[in-house]
Amino acid sequence: MMKAHLSVFALSAILVVSIGMAPAFGQVQNSIVVTTDKASYSEGETIIVTGEVRDLYSGTPVSVIVQAPNDNRVSIAQVTIGADKRFSTEIAAGGALMKASGTYTITVQYGTENRSATTSFEFGGSTATSTLSDTTVVIEGSNDLIGYEITGGKLLSIMPDVDANSLIISIDATSDGSLTLTIPRSVADALFENGDDDEFFVLVDGEEVDFDETKTSTDRTLTISFPEGAEEIEVIGTWVVPEFGTIAAMILAVAIISIIAVSAKSKLSIIPRY
Repeated sequence: MMKAHLSVFALSAILVVSIGMAPAFGQVQNSIVVTTDKASYSEGETIIVTGEVRDLYSGTPVSVIVQAPNDNRVSIAQVTIGADKRFSTEIAAGGALMKASGTYTITVQYGTENRSATTSFEFGGSTATSTLSDTTVVIEGSNDLIGYEITGGKLLSIMPDVDANSLIISIDATSDGSLTLTIPRSVADALFENGDDDEFFVLVDGEEVDFDETKTSTDRTLTISFPEGAEEIEVIGTWVVPEFGTIAAMILAVAIISIIAVSAKSKLSIIPRY
């Protein structure tokens, strides 16, 4: 009889603990809530993103990341949370990166990946066109060309900076836009000591920015977003082709050394022999 009472008590305790734990797991899953004001948008409309966090961590903003149907990142923003634990931000539908029609995903992350939430919206597609079509630009010191496409402005020049192992791209940004560069590995690259691919660093007017990249065995293609008014983009790797002036100086130095060596060997003299 005693064993029966103990069994009933143990089973009751397990049920109580299980019931007590169930809401806790639900609260963790719902630590962040995020919504949009509409389910679908057309080009030119404003996407209003609002949300609320369960716990407030002083000085920690939420990251709001928008991804296209192909999973490319469209935008990222750091949004401050109010004392009421709510946050809000606005995103323009369309533009240089939000072109394709389909389902876009918004991910909100608060400090760690464990505190995140997602929502989605439909976008009808953008009619924005590039200000320039795919084209190429000559890089001093190389016979290879860099291919590029730019929206929202003009590309003025690309110059190698040998000391910084970087390419300096001058632009005239008349609006928010993006620049896609197809860089031959013979022009610039980012590699570890063992020869494996390393990551480039990209600065827009001195500020580090995120970018998308695809790679082949011969080139690396970077897509870089920039704001209106931007003037300079710097792509930093571990190697860049020397400037033409550097190559010319090296050729001249080799030529001088060769002349001296030949002169010494043949004992050339301006005084005629008899």
